[in-house]
Amino acid sequence: MDMVSAFHGTLNLKSSLLIDQSRRTCNPNPCRSSSSLFLPKQILGQGFPLALTTDSALHFCHSSRTSNRTAIKCSVPAATETATGKRNQLITRRDIRNIAIVAHVDHGKTTLVDAMLKQAKVFRENQFVQERIMDSNDLERERGITILSKNTSISYKDTKINIIDTPGHSDFGGEVERVLNMVEGVLLVVDSVEGPMPQTRFVLKKALEFGHAVVVVVNKIDRPSARPEFVVNSTFELFIELNATDEQCDFQVIYASGIKGKAGLSPENLADDLGPLFEAITRCIPGPRIDRDGALQMLVTSTEYDGHKGRVAIGRLHAGVLERGMDVRVCTSEDACRYAKISELFVYENFGRVPVETVEAGDICAVCGIGDIMIGETIADKNYGKPLPAIKVEEPTVKMAFCINTSPFVGREGKYVTSRNLRDRLYRELERNLAMKVEDGETADTFIVSGRGTLHITILIENMRREGYEFMVGPPRVINKKLDDKLLEPFEIATVELPEQYMGPVVELLGKRRGQMIDMQGLGSEGTSFIKYKIPTRGLLGLRNAILTASRGTAILNTIFDSYGPWAGDINTRDQGSLVAFEDGTSTSYALSSSQDRGQMFVEPGIEVYKGQIVGIHQRPGDLSLNICKKKAATNVRSNKEQTVILDTPLDYSLDDCIEYIQEDELVEVTPSSIRMCKNPKFAKKKY
Repeated sequence: MDMVSAFHGTLNLKSSLLIDQSRRTCNPNPCRSSSSLFLPKQILGQGFPLALTTDSALHFCHSSRTSNRTAIKCSVPAATETATGKRNQLITRRDIRNIAIVAHVDHGKTTLVDAMLKQAKVFRENQFVQERIMDSNDLERERGITILSKNTSISYKDTKINIIDTPGHSDFGGEVERVLNMVEGVLLVVDSVEGPMPQTRFVLKKALEFGHAVVVVVNKIDRPSARPEFVVNSTFELFIELNATDEQCDFQVIYASGIKGKAGLSPENLADDLGPLFEAITRCIPGPRIDRDGALQMLVTSTEYDGHKGRVAIGRLHAGVLERGMDVRVCTSEDACRYAKISELFVYENFGRVPVETVEAGDICAVCGIGDIMIGETIADKNYGKPLPAIKVEEPTVKMAFCINTSPFVGREGKYVTSRNLRDRLYRELERNLAMKVEDGETADTFIVSGRGTLHITILIENMRREGYEFMVGPPRVINKKLDDKLLEPFEIATVELPEQYMGPVVELLGKRRGQMIDMQGLGSEGTSFIKYKIPTRGLLGLRNAILTASRGTAILNTIFDSYGPWAGDINTRDQGSLVAFEDGTSTSYALSSSQDRGQMFVEPGIEVYKGQIVGIHQRPGDLSLNICKKKAATNVRSNKEQTVILDTPLDYSLDDCIEYIQEDELVEVTPSSIRMCKNPKFAKKKY
């Protein structure tokens, strides 16, 4: 992009940069910060300073690539500025703002929502409020990540702000894609040290494709190694790379500390509350444009289940007025429609749902009474309604085989163990998880589940075992494609943040897995480095544990799907074999004391095992059979002292660890109480 020439052609210090005091007074919402100006890297070295102070009313908008501007205004999509033809009938609701908070994982979205809810007086002053209140799912709290998108709302002055908290992990990108239909703008939260990360790019790309307005929130500004100038410049470069419009590039920057509940227009001068953030939302995010008198249209973007009310459909009302008890038409396409009746109607107020009689276009609401409603369907006017475009999400890249439990311990711990139970549960998951696919396998008791990544499928497995299901899963496999007789496989962008002293082993690991380095840089003053690789999805299987081992638990690995590319060649993801139980029985200290010399064990004394169960990691390539149930022979000779047995602490592998560990001929047995690994009998080429 010829940025420099564009700036030389349009940059006029007298007409574009100098803005008199009267204009600043008329427009209280300047582009970027009101204290300093950050130029993108492409302009550096062309005679412009890195930072231009604004003490003398000097401002600079990033979208000054265009001709001289007469006013500085917030990022507003062009579609909301002009209306032609039928759009002349649309009006803008000034009393509502619909926003989604999007960011990379661990950049502070949910914590920022906590602060917004508290400062909006959603809770009583003496009410106990736990951290990350939006992460209501037990699994979300245990893992410290957001898995499902959730709705809430607050009131600021005379404006109702509907807020959607979205996941930050790339495996749950489908949750982000479907909720963007409900909003007119997004808060893009970026860490003040890390800057834009892979998932930041993904969520921003989707928001720009929808034409949404963007407010950039540089969060965790109170970190000692915060570098706001670099972060803002990198974010602007990301906008340019994603072909954002001039209006979208003219984004407002808010500096914030979500955990302290403070925000401001400059990193050095934060207000005592989030007032500047609320002001930016009301001024920079446009209100919904609606056809109040048009035919009813509401796109269902999410569903929930209530024990008393049945299935609840959630979405934004695009046109018309929805009333309680109203007869409606539910459409998937022009030809596939059915009729239903609205039994109950809710809107979001503060941290809960409130029943109402009517909902006007532009608001987000929840509808009860349609028992078979699905995500992507349109609730439309009974007589004149037409369906809205269906929600589209990106295709899965990883698949895993689910089958019934065939181990000797089947039925001991689980409540649902049959193939019918397994099939019903997997296909029921498709009703709310748009990014997942389920297909019947080669046999009647096998099903192929496809998702965005191993974590996407692992969360489903964890939820199922907590619901009482018992089953087995095979190793993850990538979904390849063929184009012009060429085999293509998915590639991902992997970023690793780690201390400099562990850089060598980690780079060697990534190189062995066919990774190609894209970028490497230092991060702040904390002595950490940041490396970026393009690597086949196959190479990521089992990589997380290997990197944690090489960096002694200090590295942070993030990945996101990039594109399909030519087959990269063979990749060896595991150099060691497995230790396999020789017979059924109970493990003993006597047997384990000699077995641990062969490798690292998974079991401790007194654990029931069966023939073919994986009980440890062999220290060499290839599998090895062990008898860990052998007991010490009893004799009639008394000894003066019992022999002391010292055992190593067994490895404690989680569900994610087990799925990353297993190879083609191995399975993970999942029950409500246990997670075991075993050899797949169908691949039994050796006798154990």
